[in-house]
Amino acid sequence: MKEVFGSPGKVSGLILRMGQCLFASASIAVMASASGFSSSTAFCYLIASMGLQVLWSFALACLDIHALRLKRDLRNHVFVSLFVVGDWVTATLSLAAACSSAGVVVLFVKDTNICKVENKLSCDLFQISVALSFLSWFLLAISSCVMFLLAASD
Repeated sequence: MKEVFGSPGKVSGLILRMGQCLFASASIAVMASASGFSSSTAFCYLIASMGLQVLWSFALACLDIHALRLKRDLRNHVFVSLFVVGDWVTATLSLAAACSSAGVVVLFVKDTNICKVENKLSCDLFQISVALSFLSWFLLAISSCVMFLLAASD
C-alpha cells in the first residue's frame, strides 16, 4: 500500500484523529453550555452525532498510539475496510447533523429574529458549536478520503 498522509498507524493519522476528537468535543461542550439548546431536535442530534464522532476518533487515536509505540503496521485489508466503513458512516452522520443545525441557526438568527426577541437562547454559542462541528467533519472527511484511497489501492 502507498504511504499517504493520514494513514492509520502514522503520526499524521494520529494528528487527524486527535483534531477530530478535539473539535467534536468542543462542539459538544459549547452546545451543552448554551441555554435553550434542547428546544431544537437538530441541536440534540448534533450532540449525539458529535458524541459518536468523539468515541470513534478517540478509539482510532488510541489504536494509532498503540501502533506507533509498538511500530506495527495497521494498513492491512481488514483494518482498512473497517476504517473506511466507520469513517464514512460517522462522516455522513456528522455532516447531516452539522447542516441541520446550521439551518436551525440561520432560521433563529436571520429569518425569524428569535434570538433578538428571546433572551433565553444562546445563539452565539449555537453558531460556535456548529462551526466547530463543521471543522470536525472536515478533518473526518480527509480521513475518510484517505481510507478510501488506501482501500482502493489494495
